[in-house]
Amino acid sequence: VVTLSLLMYPVLRSLALQLHSAVTGSYVSGTHSIAFINCLNEQIAKDIARAIMDKKLAACVNILPKSSALYFWKGELEESTEILLLVKTRTSKIGELSNYVRSIHPFEIPEIISLPIDQGNPLYLKWIEESVPRD
Repeated sequence: VVTLSLLMYPVLRSLALQLHSAVTGSYVSGTHSIAFINCLNEQIAKDIARAIMDKKLAACVNILPKSSALYFWKGELEESTEILLLVKTRTSKIGELSNYVRSIHPFEIPEIISLPIDQGNPLYLKWIEESVPRD
């Protein structure tokens, strides 16, 4: 019984948080995420952003202006200018988003990382919820 309880704890906790959120209207931390995706130039960034939106994998994609990047690639120090995408979506969509972006991104190993949203404007978080279809 103890082992089963320990194994079921994450599922039961998640269900309890979702129920609490539905009853109280409060936000469950980590329900949504921001993904960071670097692109070679503005046109690639726009193309990827539009493709993400067309697939309804995000509520919003911000395209940030050029930034300088220093990184090691194949043992050599590289320097480049990149465009950063900030993708606001459901945390449950991060895997699908990552797979899709890897399939269309020109980089051999594109940067696709995400962070969960802990808190924010409740109306904005609700808008993300309404804009990105459930799994």
